[in-house]
Amino acid sequence: MICSALNSIRSRRTTDPHVAGLYRSWTNIWMGCMLIILALILMFVFTGSTLSVIVEALFLIMGAYNVFAGIRNRSYYARLKQHSSNTPA
Repeated sequence: MICSALNSIRSRRTTDPHVAGLYRSWTNIWMGCMLIILALILMFVFTGSTLSVIVEALFLIMGAYNVFAGIRNRSYYARLKQHSSNTPA
């Protein structure tokens, strides 16, 4: 949660849009990891009631989506930043 919050703050404070996109993608990755860990904690701590299973499944799905979207966005912004730094001004 701390890593997600720090990257979110960094993305809002930077002026370079490529760096802001990189920070936002890391925010997504850390948020997805946090949701997956929460789902795993719920699986092992609470009994398997219907509501608990539904919440666990939702956390797992949202977490996996955030991780994969963050990885995809990170690679996009990293290529974009690399391309802009290689191009002479």
